[in-house]
Amino acid sequence: MSQETPQQFNTFAEFYPYYLSEHQNMTCRRLHFVGSTLILLLIAYVAMTEQWVLLWLLPVLGYGFAWVGHFFFEHNKPATFKYPLYSLLGDWVMYKDMLLGNIKR
Repeated sequence: MSQETPQQFNTFAEFYPYYLSEHQNMTCRRLHFVGSTLILLLIAYVAMTEQWVLLWLLPVLGYGFAWVGHFFFEHNKPATFKYPLYSLLGDWVMYKDMLLGNIKR
């Protein structure tokens, strides 16, 4: 079995177009958007109530919605598996781009 060698990206600016190419399915993007919104709401709730134990839900919300989008709609492996830090940043840049209308959601 041969394993695909990950592409090398020197900057996030080089990575982001690749990241967007891995998120062409609208349902996948919408699931990312929902998960990211729930993360922000959870952080706000925890900050207001000081129920710190709820922070364990952050990866469940963030990755749960995104991975459903990838496995069932986009039919690819999340970029997180190969590029964890750039992918985390990509999630939030894509979220901002969707909020601003630069990417259809």
